[in-house]
Amino acid sequence: MNWLDEFPLPMLVMISLMLGLAPFSPEPHLVEKLRMLTQGTLQKPMDIFDLFLHATPSVLLLIRLVRVEFKGGSSSH
Repeated sequence: MNWLDEFPLPMLVMISLMLGLAPFSPEPHLVEKLRMLTQGTLQKPMDIFDLFLHATPSVLLLIRLVRVEFKGGSSSH
């Protein structure tokens, strides 16, 4: 996971926002696909791929932020 620690955080935030909110109109794919997932209608391979594609940067950002928090917390002891 060192590669993720070395990836610039501002760039990861920007990629997460851009891909997470695309397309901006009428509704972001991520919102649509998450709704489909909760309703149990996420079945087509293309929809599953879309969810994976649009959610990956946000998941990586979350992992990165958790790792930063744990590294910061462990170094202060």
